[in-house]
Amino acid sequence: MERTGPPARMTGLLAAFSAALLAAGGLAASAPAAAAADAAADADLARNGTFEAGLDGWSCTGGSGAAVSTPVHGGTSALKATPAGSDNAKCSQAVTVKPDSTYTLSAWVQGSYVYLGADGTGTTDVSTWTQSAPAWQKLTTTFKTGPSTTSVNVYTHGWYGTPAYYADDLTLIGPGGAPVTVPAAPAGLTAGTPTSSSVPLSWTGSAGATGYNVYRGGTKVLSATGTSATVTGLTAATAYSFQVSATNSAGESAKSAALSVTTKTGSTGGGGALPAHALVGYLHSSFANGSGYTRMADVPDSWDVIDLAFGEPTSVTSGDIRFSLCPVAECPNVESAAEFKAAIKAKQAAGKKVLISIGGQNGQVQLATTAARDTFVSSVSKIIDEYGLDGLDIDFEGHSLSLNTGDTDFRSPTTPVIVNLISAVKTLKAKYGDKFVLTMAPETFFVQLGYQYYGSGPWGGQDPRAGAYLPVIHALRDDLTLLHVQDYNSGSIMGLDNQYHSMGGADFHIAMTDMLLTGFPVAGDQTRTFPGLRPDQVSIGLPASTQAGNGHTSPAEVTKALNCLTKKTDCGSYATHGTWSGLRGLMTWSINWDRFNNWEFSKNFDAYFGS
Repeated sequence: MERTGPPARMTGLLAAFSAALLAAGGLAASAPAAAAADAAADADLARNGTFEAGLDGWSCTGGSGAAVSTPVHGGTSALKATPAGSDNAKCSQAVTVKPDSTYTLSAWVQGSYVYLGADGTGTTDVSTWTQSAPAWQKLTTTFKTGPSTTSVNVYTHGWYGTPAYYADDLTLIGPGGAPVTVPAAPAGLTAGTPTSSSVPLSWTGSAGATGYNVYRGGTKVLSATGTSATVTGLTAATAYSFQVSATNSAGESAKSAALSVTTKTGSTGGGGALPAHALVGYLHSSFANGSGYTRMADVPDSWDVIDLAFGEPTSVTSGDIRFSLCPVAECPNVESAAEFKAAIKAKQAAGKKVLISIGGQNGQVQLATTAARDTFVSSVSKIIDEYGLDGLDIDFEGHSLSLNTGDTDFRSPTTPVIVNLISAVKTLKAKYGDKFVLTMAPETFFVQLGYQYYGSGPWGGQDPRAGAYLPVIHALRDDLTLLHVQDYNSGSIMGLDNQYHSMGGADFHIAMTDMLLTGFPVAGDQTRTFPGLRPDQVSIGLPASTQAGNGHTSPAEVTKALNCLTKKTDCGSYATHGTWSGLRGLMTWSINWDRFNNWEFSKNFDAYFGS
């Protein structure tokens, strides 16, 4: 909202009174003179607020901004910024200011839901906006800096899902601060206790720095706003060299002295005996589901990991997981428990892994209390011990996982159902050791959708389940054997190209898998980036037949997806961020449906990987 001053026209009485004061001279006349001197010290501090030099000095989220020649308010250029998905097209710059000083921020804007503001003021951050500006409209706001504030961020942004907005002739009027200089290189780089695949780093902050870059072997691997970060995705028993630099609006410092750290020897996620390329399938062990019952002994050798579907809770919040074989009334050809256990041992003797899968469509599990967590651990342990299983598959769907309001950082979750699940799985891993196989089968809604939305969002109102698997995956990444997201029964999902991708073709699997291997900023926040997983930790989840789920992908399209991800051929319009010959393989729902479909899925896998 624009603030206005007193009317320019003065009444005769007021004019005469002012003249009398001035005539008195001395003290009365010195105040306007001082004010004039102060005003003379004020200047426009915004860099390239006219956008005549393109985006020089400006940073726009997600590549949303560009300088255009029409429409313009003045000169020959203006800013055009386009919101997309969870990106509100925020364009900002850091400006050097003086402490305890007053500033006026203005800009001419055009479009719907256009915002102008400043943050980092050290007092009260400010913003103003217009709901609709079909023609150029001026926005103005003022703020005062805090006693130690030397830099503020000024910005414009639009609103989610709205068309592009325009901004021009942006000014920040007030006293100028000391020039920003490039910070010194950080000192004191040290490492915490490394794991087999990650190294925690910390360092001493540099004066004037607004951020830090972390380098591994001379290559930048992540950015941080604080003085600590954890580098993930490393190889066990391997020496790495790390350095850190400091950054601000003036540039980047030299790198710190190098620090050599060797990762821990041991497990890189469990299940090290898996073949280089593995086929994972779910076996309907407790039900038939229209596809017919398949006995454990009849599962072909193509399958390297067999997930028993499903262990289910006695109630949603009990944490008490139970598993039993399909009733004879539903599965007339079901084997006895003794035969089932003997067949499991035979599969394991042949190098196969057999896991208990918890959850599924009907098995809602919410570990809302520590009592439920402890019951989960004991009941799952009982199933693993009774059947002699190799590990656990987490297939929480529906409303099993959601984030409480205010739980906004996947790196440090606070929601009990999330925290308790992480704790329970870590306890199971500690109990069974490095050979314990841990897999997860989340839906895209709980993982890749996190690129756009996370939980209920900063203003509330979003689905709290969005991205809710991310804190679980991240906390357990050093224990995780395989992540095989269900690339089916899914709506369209935005990829790293900021385009929406739909299930059923190679493009969907390429884009969704690329996100897992590359990593991505969560809810568009570049300071909260979900690190990519190792390729040996990732398999692509698909339905085995048209009856098995929405999004069935033909063998030819599956082959295209594999070619693109492992060889960078047959990629179509989506450009991957790497080539991953070590991609672990494929997962399918299900072994039973593949049998129903004359083993089309597993035959294609065997043909591709030469099994």
